[in-house]
Amino acid sequence: MIYAILLISTLLITGCSQEETEPPKPLSEKTIATPEKYQCTECHQQHSLGDSHLLSCTDCHKGNSPSSSAEEAHSGLITQPAHPEYMAQNCGPCHDSIIKESLSSLHFTLKNKVNMIRQAFGGDALESLVDIPIKQLPETVSELSDDLLRRRCLRCHVYYEGDPYTNVLHGTGCAACHLIYDDGQLQSHSFIKSPPDSQCLHCHYGNFVGADYYGRYEHDYHWDYRTPYRKDGTSNRPFGVEFHQLTPDIHQLAGLICIDCHSGKELMTANKEHKISCHSCHRDAKENESSLLPDNVVKENQRLILTTKEDKKKIEIPQLQHPAHKQFAGQVQCQVCHAQWAFTDKGTHLLRQDEEDYDPFAALSVQGSFEVEVEVETSLYGDESYPYPWMADKITGETPRGLWLQGFELRRWEFPLICKDSKEVLHICRPILDLYLTYVDEEEEVIIDAAPPAHSPPQGLMPYIPHTTGKAGAFYKQRLIENRSLIEDPLFLEKHPREDVNL
Repeated sequence: MIYAILLISTLLITGCSQEETEPPKPLSEKTIATPEKYQCTECHQQHSLGDSHLLSCTDCHKGNSPSSSAEEAHSGLITQPAHPEYMAQNCGPCHDSIIKESLSSLHFTLKNKVNMIRQAFGGDALESLVDIPIKQLPETVSELSDDLLRRRCLRCHVYYEGDPYTNVLHGTGCAACHLIYDDGQLQSHSFIKSPPDSQCLHCHYGNFVGADYYGRYEHDYHWDYRTPYRKDGTSNRPFGVEFHQLTPDIHQLAGLICIDCHSGKELMTANKEHKISCHSCHRDAKENESSLLPDNVVKENQRLILTTKEDKKKIEIPQLQHPAHKQFAGQVQCQVCHAQWAFTDKGTHLLRQDEEDYDPFAALSVQGSFEVEVEVETSLYGDESYPYPWMADKITGETPRGLWLQGFELRRWEFPLICKDSKEVLHICRPILDLYLTYVDEEEEVIIDAAPPAHSPPQGLMPYIPHTTGKAGAFYKQRLIENRSLIEDPLFLEKHPREDVNL
């Protein structure tokens, strides 16, 4: 309406007679006004920053705005300002203590995983994944294991944005957890304090702890075992490989998300005092330890109440009532009785191949690595092929020669395997170090052939805590009976006489 009034007023002032106006100029003679300077948002999609980060684009990404050209605008540009290389200068001014503590946390260093593999194959312990040595042409199995870590194993960490699958791609540094990615795209520039589980699953997918919380077990790699398929013949693989849907963890079914148990204090610091355990919540409410309860758990009338961080739902935490909890306290880890199922991938073979022979992998191109999938299928079925087999260093981004391929002797879920840790405590275990490394150079010469770890426990079994918790039911004693050899040693029987476990 306002526009119509203004138009009529203009016509009354200037006159509306066609004879009194000049004919319109041809487009070729028109002068189109163009700005001398452009803002970032004129070329790039504008995302919400949230109330806590009312900043300009250049405050974090640097570069120049406004600018008269793309070259000028992108001079000095930082594409990933939350990356560990830049987080101190970009995030540190407001979050200095958090940045300093997180740099030594396990999420940033991955030193437990790195050192477990390195030491198994004869290497020394390191402080961080960035310290893993680089050797383009490995001569020893230890050097080969380092190349394996840098290029195949460490596909999920805060220095790398992950494989470009729709539910895997994520930010780097602080953004890995605190910027929402969905459907393979950044959804917002608004940093969130409490990440949803979808953020955690960008890394904790596949047959690793995290996916099991949702009851997911990855399919075999061979194309005959990967279903279901869509009508158009394609398959939905948001995590790179399809998965079986098994029973989720009882905590997930109750509505708890990852950060309800794993707080920022645990995940973003190197302080072991913040490490969570079952006993942190599941204990007798009469115990005088309320000061040690997690932040979202309170004591109310001799009951322990947890408030979920996502929807503020209040859940009463069951107390330990079964006599087995006291009977086996300190000798049997909780999941030995309470895990419903466990990951068991036996005989993991990893092959670094420097020569281009992909025929044996025609049915195995899908194996959780986007680089393997694209390179094998392009070479076998595409019009062109890559100049040489390659896989990127997930820390530096460089692409030296050599493609890491993976396979298994046996892959299945089953009732958990049980073994002892260094303190003689029974644990759920999995064959984490049941590994064999092979290296074939570009001349097709086998340099290293199916080398196992030099330092590994029997069958490569290592303790781990599956997130498949359920009620123990009547079968918990059966698990101990089936592992008679583990509980018949003197140290165990001294504390738990034979009649206590009904062998």
